[in-house]
Amino acid sequence: MAAYLIADVEVTDAAAFEEYIREVPATEARYGGRYLGRGGATRVLEGDWEPHRLVIVEFPDMHSLLEWYNSPAYQRLKAIRERCAKTRIMTLEGVAT
Repeated sequence: MAAYLIADVEVTDAAAFEEYIREVPATEARYGGRYLGRGGATRVLEGDWEPHRLVIVEFPDMHSLLEWYNSPAYQRLKAIRERCAKTRIMTLEGVAT
């Protein structure tokens, strides 16, 4: 069953964030990750929410998502992201089809 990583990213250092943007897709792809949305326009329809840069990545399953997140390759990039952005990240398990 698919699993989704959903992130709300407030970039605080755009120049430093470029390295993260450039390198992270290859790490996700190794675990079957693919972008469903990344940095596009958003519109809040209900509630008190002020999203920044939203990202949705689909993985084949939760195991693959967590393997990617905990991988040494991503941990190096995560350290870069943490220096140049404030991020909220969550996972969502998909539904059986």
